[in-house]
Amino acid sequence: MSQLVPANPFVERTPDEERTHRKRRLAAAFRIFGRFGFDEGVAGHITARDPERTDHFWVNPFGMSFKQIKASDLLLVSHDGDVVEGSWPVNRAAFAIHSQIHAARPDVVAAAHSHSKFGRAFSTLGRTLEPLTQDSCIFHDDHVLFDDYTGVVDDPAEGKRIAHSLGGAKAAILVNHGLLTVGKSVDEALFWFVTMERTCEVELLARAAGEPRIITPEVARATHDQVGSDLAGWFSAQPLFDWIEVAEPDLVD
Repeated sequence: MSQLVPANPFVERTPDEERTHRKRRLAAAFRIFGRFGFDEGVAGHITARDPERTDHFWVNPFGMSFKQIKASDLLLVSHDGDVVEGSWPVNRAAFAIHSQIHAARPDVVAAAHSHSKFGRAFSTLGRTLEPLTQDSCIFHDDHVLFDDYTGVVDDPAEGKRIAHSLGGAKAAILVNHGLLTVGKSVDEALFWFVTMERTCEVELLARAAGEPRIITPEVARATHDQVGSDLAGWFSAQPLFDWIEVAEPDLVD
């Protein structure tokens, strides 16, 4: 039997129950990132807004492997950069980027960023994804290009520019850097990142093989409405969370 709080997004929870739920889903998301090889040294972070202190977010300890993170390891960080709960330091890039996204987007519960291989490769092209497949349509007219790389993001001013560029979209390609996704749940943000990474891989492969056939805008928009909604993102993530909680049950500790 699962030890995680049921993932149904329509379940009513007390603030304490919701906090426990988000922290466990966040720990599970890091384990999935670790399993999928989205770690690169100490780079990468996923955050979840606290349900009561909405100007605070939970994030991974700086320097801890994604493959080892438990719910009890997570840090609670204020939008001023102070670690309110936890004994590890916070990644300055995580604070700089995520504090500004959470501040600019009250609808966002979670945001995910890492230096995944195919996301990094695609980001060097300085272009957005084309609607080449059904899964690509998830991001049709729903992701942006942030073409302002100035080095490691450690200044909230750059985080603010990223948040401004993101607007109301679900994802961004950070040129020469990697991918960023957001969602109304940890589950949704996690799935958008996983499928965006794979979409980058597919487009790179298709363009290496020849000239891909692009889906028409009308069909791409209709497909986006079917597979790119908040609920579709949450639901698509459930097999991943069901798997990781069985494979690595210690993550809830």
